[in-house]
Amino acid sequence: MLLFKHIKFLLASLLILVLFSCKEDAESAANYETSNLKIEELTDNVFVHTSYLFLPEYGKVGCNGMIYIHNNEALIFDTPTTDSVSIELINWIEKELECNVIGVLATHFHNDCLGGLKAFNDKGIKSYGNNLTIQLAETDSLEVPLLGFDNEFVIPIGDDYVNVTHFGEGHTKDNVVVYVATENVLFGGCLIKKIDASKGYLGDANVDEWSNTVTKIKAEYPNLKWVVPGHGKPGNTDLLDYTIKLFSIE
Repeated sequence: MLLFKHIKFLLASLLILVLFSCKEDAESAANYETSNLKIEELTDNVFVHTSYLFLPEYGKVGCNGMIYIHNNEALIFDTPTTDSVSIELINWIEKELECNVIGVLATHFHNDCLGGLKAFNDKGIKSYGNNLTIQLAETDSLEVPLLGFDNEFVIPIGDDYVNVTHFGEGHTKDNVVVYVATENVLFGGCLIKKIDASKGYLGDANVDEWSNTVTKIKAEYPNLKWVVPGHGKPGNTDLLDYTIKLFSIE
């Protein structure tokens, strides 16, 4: 009897060790970092990817994008900053998440949103953008999304979908935001500022409309669980409030 209890204890201990090891493997697979790319899990199905630009006036700048996975498919919102890092991201999604990348969306025409778009187009992955984004990117001789839309668009993924909406001008004329209803997550891109951020680059901005645009977003989605900005840490609707206040006209 004593021997049986001892064996039972050893088997239980072994099972706990195996389960703990599997949990560690799952957690390590959900996070990734190199000098060029960082991927962090936000929810079970949403990840934030961060790549980098080197700007003389700001130094090394982290640029956020987002990944949504569902039924072994993945949508990417904003590309990494270069084609080589886009390939790195796609490979990670395919290998670690075992998902097929079915589409990519650029939220506006700057290179922190579509600098790595050619890698997706070359692989035949569907690329989406506001028609104004396509027009502005073409004017700047940038790689362009191949599928355009006006103001509102729905991108299917399995038996789910995400909403893409142009609420108005702000960081740029063409900036759109992405809402994943099943996760209650908003990807705001560069239209939304992290807490304590400065106004940043305003070369293509409409500062008079910026607060009004974000106010419309908050009215549409008042109870967001997560808000992902174009640069810096994700948060909640406090990021919307901060952005509205930052660009309010007194």
